[in-house]
Amino acid sequence: MKTPFLVTLLAAPLTAHALVPSQHKGHITQSQSRRMALSTLLTTTTSLLLPNASRAASSASTSEDKPARKFQRYPSIRFIAALGDPKSSNGTGSESWLEWRDDPGPRGVYLKDYDRRLGSNNNVAPAGWTFNPQDWWVEEHGLIMSTPTPLSRKSLNKDTKEVLPEKRYLVTGDRQITTVLTVRTNGTWELEKGTLYDVTHLPCRSAAYRGEACAPKNANLKDFPVKPGAEMPAISGCEKQDYAVLFVLGEEII
Repeated sequence: MKTPFLVTLLAAPLTAHALVPSQHKGHITQSQSRRMALSTLLTTTTSLLLPNASRAASSASTSEDKPARKFQRYPSIRFIAALGDPKSSNGTGSESWLEWRDDPGPRGVYLKDYDRRLGSNNNVAPAGWTFNPQDWWVEEHGLIMSTPTPLSRKSLNKDTKEVLPEKRYLVTGDRQITTVLTVRTNGTWELEKGTLYDVTHLPCRSAAYRGEACAPKNANLKDFPVKPGAEMPAISGCEKQDYAVLFVLGEEII
């Protein structure tokens, strides 16, 4: 069982050996960049949270009727694919937000290898996930990723067993802001600090490609890699939807 911890203690190192980048003779490939970011985040998170930790501890000690919230850290960082105005701190539409519970990059298949590694195997990737020809996802280096699952927007009170119509996550873009994201079953969302842009990890680009005539073979491989913060390229025959990628460190426990 995972150990709950106060948000003021979240600066403790995350246990995520899978996130440490593998290196070969000192050379880091493009496909390892997300893992490098995640490894770096383990250190960065400490500096991001420590100033807030002292304030949170002070607030908890002076406000008896407002107990400190508790969060449960994930064994490895998760990823939210979000839609919304990047300049906003709140909005609607979280019912369309999605989540990867594992880093989809290392489990992906390059566009150029679709026929050999997916098409020839009944659209089942070597990592075990199934490619959906009507709804497939690509990241910034041209890797086809597994399709994310709907983001949970409900939480369970473990004492009363009451299901609550909202859920809180601790999110970051691995830059200046780490904050609490609340998503609700009515589709609304809000950040306690900063904007959606502030908690977007800019190097991680992600888009869904959809449509009956949409196929990996239509992609122009020269469009990759995609620069940090840039839109994903259009692919002939596809309807494209870009998503912001948020790093998720943990979730609230009630």
